[in-house]
Amino acid sequence: MELILGSIPCLGFIGIILLFILFSAIKVVQEYERGVIFRLGRFVGAKGPGLFLIVPFIDRMMKVDLRTVTLDVPSQEAISRDNVTLKVNAVVYFRVMDPGKAIIQVEDYRRATWQIAQTTLRNVIGQSELDELLAHREKVNEELQRIIDEQTEPWGIKVSLVEVKDVELPQTMQRAMAKQAEAEREKRAKVIHASGEFEASKQLAAAAEIIDRQPSTLQLRYLQTLTEIAVEKNSTLIFPIPIDTIATFTKHIQSQIETPKKDQ
Repeated sequence: MELILGSIPCLGFIGIILLFILFSAIKVVQEYERGVIFRLGRFVGAKGPGLFLIVPFIDRMMKVDLRTVTLDVPSQEAISRDNVTLKVNAVVYFRVMDPGKAIIQVEDYRRATWQIAQTTLRNVIGQSELDELLAHREKVNEELQRIIDEQTEPWGIKVSLVEVKDVELPQTMQRAMAKQAEAEREKRAKVIHASGEFEASKQLAAAAEIIDRQPSTLQLRYLQTLTEIAVEKNSTLIFPIPIDTIATFTKHIQSQIETPKKDQ
């Protein structure tokens, strides 16, 4: 009896150890995670999601998140191909496609991707001109995404998108661009004004041809001008006398003077 009573604490201790081993063998990973298993230091595979068992004290598990990671690349100072100093920041979207490679091939895949994104951003900015960066940002984004994706592919990482968020220019460059834009607007205004003058000259030339063929049109235009002046209710009304009208009276007077001479 004393032997049985003395063995009860030992059995309880063994039961606690067995429960601890059982609980350590049970692993649960979420739907968006995978458990990378190492058995005595050797890679076995990735398991999950859900509930599964491992060999206690022999297997070791590391969880890897498979969700898309938003990586903010801080502002990088670089010199563009046309020698303009810029500060550019970007954001990188990537996710782990192969959990085994993400653990085995690189020590910290998040930090490594962050460092590559910074270096690639500076290199691409250095190979691009300012106008290309401002007007064709989609092309720069595609180039960044391609380069970063190629460099991180051996780590089991897929870069889905890279976006340049902001381009900060020096104050001197901003003023120079403002002057350039102002000069461009003045140029367009002068071209439009010259085009209007050209069209007006063609219309005036056509009107002159019509008046030359039909002199009466000049009289109609003269009467219309008088009508427009009379509307203004001016105290003094000054209007020109057409030369053709004076010439008509001159011819009439000259014909009357010449007629008595012929009679004599």
